[in-house]
Amino acid sequence: MVKKSTKTAAFALTAAVLLVGATACGSKTDSNNSANSNTNAGTNGGGNASSGEKVKITFQNIYPDPATPSYKMLHEIVDQYQKDHSNVTIELDSLNTDQQKLKLKTQAASKEIPDITIVNPAAQMKPFVDAKLFAPLNDMLDQNGLKDTFQKGLLDYYSFDNNVYALPDGNNIEVVYYNKDLFTQAGITATPTTYEELVDDVKKLKAKGITPIAIGEKDSWTGSFLFMNILLRTNGGPGFLQDVLDGKKTFKDAAFTDAVSKFQDLIQAKAFEEGATSIDYNTGGNIFKTGKAAMMIMGTWETGAIDASSVGSKVGVFKFPTVGGKGDPDQFMLAPGSAFAVSANSKHLKETKDFLNYFMTEMPKKQFELKNAVGSGQIITGDFKAAGYSQLAQDVLGLFQNVKGGDLAFDNTMKPAIAQAHLSSIQNMFVQKVDPAAVAAEHQSAFDSNK
Repeated sequence: MVKKSTKTAAFALTAAVLLVGATACGSKTDSNNSANSNTNAGTNGGGNASSGEKVKITFQNIYPDPATPSYKMLHEIVDQYQKDHSNVTIELDSLNTDQQKLKLKTQAASKEIPDITIVNPAAQMKPFVDAKLFAPLNDMLDQNGLKDTFQKGLLDYYSFDNNVYALPDGNNIEVVYYNKDLFTQAGITATPTTYEELVDDVKKLKAKGITPIAIGEKDSWTGSFLFMNILLRTNGGPGFLQDVLDGKKTFKDAAFTDAVSKFQDLIQAKAFEEGATSIDYNTGGNIFKTGKAAMMIMGTWETGAIDASSVGSKVGVFKFPTVGGKGDPDQFMLAPGSAFAVSANSKHLKETKDFLNYFMTEMPKKQFELKNAVGSGQIITGDFKAAGYSQLAQDVLGLFQNVKGGDLAFDNTMKPAIAQAHLSSIQNMFVQKVDPAAVAAEHQSAFDSNK
């Protein structure tokens, strides 16, 4: 079984950032300030893909936005690999997250998944692994020290029966990004430390005609991810979902109904843009990145894209606040990244693994170069400050140093059928006012039916 210890995740996060902090205080980098991941040179083909045989590798990914550093990283690495391997064509299928999840389910049903695809950790991966759709990657990880580039414990979230089936693109926490100028316009002089202050700030922003929080709730995981921060607080700490799985709690417990009620307070205060459920993740994010919303509550993987946006210099970051006096702000929603899996039925399995080895070897270097390495799942021993990383990026890295654990997302913890019921239930809250007890009953019914 995949390990789900939040302590392991917290250790991985803090260990990596302690390493970053140490190097940022005096390590030397090369003259180009490039990153050095703890790997040797990549295989660069290793002979597998350079035999002259024409090879096409399909690469499904979730980097569709040309304005983001992740998109540039993907294309630069792929372009270089194709230049070095004239017989190899990498065919990219770039989709937003929910589109990709839906397409992969359809492909999995016919056992025709791409050579490389994207999966989420733990519970979301397990059905694909059980169906034997993914190839174990242990052999490829053992090449040129690639396994040792990942933060300690991170690969556990992608492992079943001692086999690693996917390689993560990051390891993140959820934070609140805010536009300092818009806060000032609304007369907000300090970031909120309590949920009650957050709701009050939402009302102040709304009164000035400013959208308080940007979200793309058409991709329903976004609302769930935010909601889970509240549950983490009302529960007084991590572990509510695990307690439900272990039979110690139910969704009808006060921690859950209180979280629903508090989330509804935020929605009813008109915290989000009109028509949030018709706006996808990328569009929602761009509302914040173009200065049209004051906050975005999202994973730290957004740091590089925010820095690259027109509002980058105006953005700060703060921890999700306490709720009703409960919770520790240094406990976060933990987000082991989306990960790259290889089809067990790939016609070019050796060549696909060779390319993925190259990709994962080059990715941390390229992400560092593009100032998009905050939240990397691989150890990067570059000097972030000397490389010109923004104050925002350095502040986010500072938050990692104090992580005291937290929870995984709902859909990374519960079975897919339960997760889908949850996502639909939370999304419905954006459309109409609900009875928290009824929401709890919906969740419990889904759980009881899919144990």
